[in-house]
Amino acid sequence: MAPIPFVDAHIHLWDLKHIRYPWLTPPFGSDGPNGSVEPIAHDYGPEDYRADTAKWNVVGTVHIDAGADPEQALDETIWLESQAEQHGLPSAIVAFAPLHDPNVEALLERHAAHPRVRGIRQIVNWHTNPLRTYTPHDVTQDDQWWAGFGLLGKYNLSFDLQCYAGQMAGLAPLIERHPEIPVIINHIGMPVTTDREGVTRWRYGLRALAANPHVAIKLSGLGFIARDWTAEGVRPFLLEAIDMFGTDRCLFASDIPTDKLFAPLDRYLEAYHAIAADFSEDERRALFGRNANRIYRLGLDL
Repeated sequence: MAPIPFVDAHIHLWDLKHIRYPWLTPPFGSDGPNGSVEPIAHDYGPEDYRADTAKWNVVGTVHIDAGADPEQALDETIWLESQAEQHGLPSAIVAFAPLHDPNVEALLERHAAHPRVRGIRQIVNWHTNPLRTYTPHDVTQDDQWWAGFGLLGKYNLSFDLQCYAGQMAGLAPLIERHPEIPVIINHIGMPVTTDREGVTRWRYGLRALAANPHVAIKLSGLGFIARDWTAEGVRPFLLEAIDMFGTDRCLFASDIPTDKLFAPLDRYLEAYHAIAADFSEDERRALFGRNANRIYRLGLDL
């Protein structure tokens, strides 16, 4: 067991009989951003998560919206609250809401009424390559989406930002305009193209967002760098992100069970600890737990 407490800042749970998840529903193809998701298309609950993390000192978890049918966004929050009551996790919930919907405020208000809800995620990855895009068009360019984003502060909600590097500079002015809305970049900013041009776009996109002190970044989603990733291969990306944001704005996370498509959970945590080995104990405690505890307002004694 790792001595440093770990707050896992990005996990997913699902009960496929209770809530519909279109991306986890057959037929399965191998041409999506994650490849075929068939290996994880089965129920995954708190006890499964605990079994996967048995050798690690997990003291808190943040559940991020798991791609449920948008019509069941509130159902997912209600189900997660019941899981937390029964099993003690997740510690916090980041729910789904379509910020481009003119009527989104009613859903934000209902989500925010639940005690563990801390924020919202709407995956906004848009790419010209149809095999990489998650959305038919870039909703972050819509005025209505900007208006919906601006409502988050009213309900004391953060925003988990999952986008591509090419969208970051365009989002920077909106994020700068709303310092009251904490923003947490998902999966190291998803450097899905690691040639020279792709890394340059990723680097400059992250720098544009890192200029805002209320933006943090999750060190997770290593499979987006390379499905056959290695610790040495991902090390430069993780260290550069830490250099840009500082050890007080970076959060290690597992993205389990999604990232089990690429490696067992233990391999992720072993890589994180190896890459962080040269940091001070105080910095490692921040990276593995204190930052997530603070940003997601978990109230843990860390």
